[in-house]
Amino acid sequence: MFAKLKNIDIPIVVILFAFMVISTMMVYSSSVDHPTINISISKILILYAVGLVAFLACSLFDYRVLIRIAPYLYGIGIVSLIAVYFFGKKIHGARGWFELPGGLTFQPAELVKLILIICITALLARRGGDLLQVKNDIIPVGVAVFLPFVLVLIQPDLGNAIIFVIILIGMLWIGNIKYSQVLISILLVVGVGFLTLTLYKHFHDSLFEMLKGYGFSHWMDRIDTFLYPQDVSDDDNYQVRNAVRAIGSGGLEGEGFLKGTSVHSNFIPFAYSDSIFVVVGEEFGFRGSAVLLLIYFLLIYRMILISIQSSQLAGAYIVVGVVSMFVFQIFENVGMMIGIMPLTGITLPFVSYGGTSLLINMLSLGLVMSVKLHQERAPELF
Repeated sequence: MFAKLKNIDIPIVVILFAFMVISTMMVYSSSVDHPTINISISKILILYAVGLVAFLACSLFDYRVLIRIAPYLYGIGIVSLIAVYFFGKKIHGARGWFELPGGLTFQPAELVKLILIICITALLARRGGDLLQVKNDIIPVGVAVFLPFVLVLIQPDLGNAIIFVIILIGMLWIGNIKYSQVLISILLVVGVGFLTLTLYKHFHDSLFEMLKGYGFSHWMDRIDTFLYPQDVSDDDNYQVRNAVRAIGSGGLEGEGFLKGTSVHSNFIPFAYSDSIFVVVGEEFGFRGSAVLLLIYFLLIYRMILISIQSSQLAGAYIVVGVVSMFVFQIFENVGMMIGIMPLTGITLPFVSYGGTSLLINMLSLGLVMSVKLHQERAPELF
């Protein structure tokens, strides 16, 4: 089993260690002056050590076994999302975490992202690369995603719910969907989007009052901050305004490690997690931000190579699902900090502080590595 490690993708391992260094520096810097949060370097390194062990274990595990038990994994995911709604801990307005011993928490929505990639792979692999059919393929896959999408949306966790849809779109594309279906889908999305924006503006006040009654009014605050920044209050626009200002103040070279004015004055909410890119931009400037994005590019590039070289379609599907998830999370997190995307609770992969997020990202990357390490022919998946 361990002999397979000689074929491990060394560039990806090097990238992971680079992320560990970057994350440790940025999380420490963002929390060292915080009045209520002080995250030690040892705690960050312990989380990364656990994550690296999970990465290696998942790499050695044959991913095809997970595809064969996909229905059971899906059931576990759905049950966990239902259970967390009734028994979970409420954090930042969303009831999406289980409390664990030792003060730890676990967010099942993060795990369900990985489960969905495996389940969609299982459904698409049945076609053997043939064109997808609406009735037999696209609708079943859509239904499989719709149920966890709704369960996560009502927590409410809009960020992870959107990621489910992005994973679906990316995997349907690589699954050989017809171009005519893609065109119809694009026209439908554009039409529905235009109609939704029109109705949103027309019924804005009444919709806000209705969502306020259900405790979801913060969704509209975030949407308004993106669509109508000139009309929202200073409080609603606080995070985006300060984030853009801090990143801009970093200039080309940045203000220096541990010297970010806005970050260390605690003007940036959640600088250690959702807003970690602001720390990079303010303290290391455009150069540091560009280097970080280049490292992400290299990671995505290596994963795409693994997908292309996969001897089985199921392996390629899994890699594309993980790539879709990472690309959207990176784009959304960075985009919302520079004002081109609405605010969501999406973290920056491998850099933001968060035990569940880091663990699932490591397992996802381990699944990609498993595709590379298990290229030998195997019995039929189904």
